[in-house]
Amino acid sequence: MLVGKIKYGTMHTKLFIAALLLLAACKKSSGGSTTTGNGGTDTTTTTPPATTVRKLVIADQSQNRVIIADITAKTIVWEWKPAGLLTNASWFVNMSDAKAVLNNQYILATASTGGVALVRIADKKTLFYAYAGNGNTHSAELLPDGNLVAACSTGGYLLLFKTDTAAAQPYSGYTKKIALADAHNVVWDNKRQLLWSAAGNKLYAYRYNFNCTQPDLALTDSITLPASGCHDLFPDYGRDSLLLSTSSKVWAVNLTARTVASISNYARIKSVSPGPLPYVTVLMQSIDTDQQWWNDTIIDLNANSVYQLAGLKAYKARWLLDNSFSYPANATLTLCK
Repeated sequence: MLVGKIKYGTMHTKLFIAALLLLAACKKSSGGSTTTGNGGTDTTTTTPPATTVRKLVIADQSQNRVIIADITAKTIVWEWKPAGLLTNASWFVNMSDAKAVLNNQYILATASTGGVALVRIADKKTLFYAYAGNGNTHSAELLPDGNLVAACSTGGYLLLFKTDTAAAQPYSGYTKKIALADAHNVVWDNKRQLLWSAAGNKLYAYRYNFNCTQPDLALTDSITLPASGCHDLFPDYGRDSLLLSTSSKVWAVNLTARTVASISNYARIKSVSPGPLPYVTVLMQSIDTDQQWWNDTIIDLNANSVYQLAGLKAYKARWLLDNSFSYPANATLTLCK
């Protein structure tokens, strides 16, 4: 410890003290906080330790399943495969989306052949599953009261379900269809209490009626987009904005300023998922448009491989992270009665 012989006031002493102060500042800032870089309202997020185990939730069409993969260990640590498990497993051919909901307690999955399912991660129990019709189901969202809404692209509609996990499965109760041409995506905005869905060249906002037994949506607002061909829509981690993929780019839609900025010029992006450091924004880019709409590799914004598995036909890939944009902290599954 350097004390006792420093003569304060000399030039050397001042330089020495300045160096100590600079060193202390560097130590204090090391491992602190960082900001995400996808545009939108700036917010600061705490950096997880470098040893953070990063996992991806992947809709895999090679085996019509949902998997969770540890990208560091390069292992599959969780799998849900409807074949042999569900009576109507044919509804879950070509998985089209899979995402963690309610603080990573459940997986919400959809398939192109019409299946929609809510699965508990802890024991892989399918709590609810239903058929959304033959409209090419692309995505689903969990609403605050436990009801569900699915987006069906070629059918051109959003479909609401009264979720009833106590009823016999598959569910065959109340549904409500909302027309929306080329519907590919749905995201709940907990702050505004709105449901967002991008289609054509618009990002549409819907107000939910919170009617447990007869859920419905009313169109209330829209934001004009600089491109069409909307596909994936997902919250931008730590920001009041949404990330959107279109035919040839990925965009950040700032919901506060109502502005849209390009963050990537990659085409054929089926999913986009951001996160705090050491996470990177990951993209699932299909091999081609018409025949091979999957890939065995998940990339970042610089086209670096983040996860690769031979034989994988990933259609969408998302980080296993809490989604505070859509679901409150410590939220649990609640169902309408």
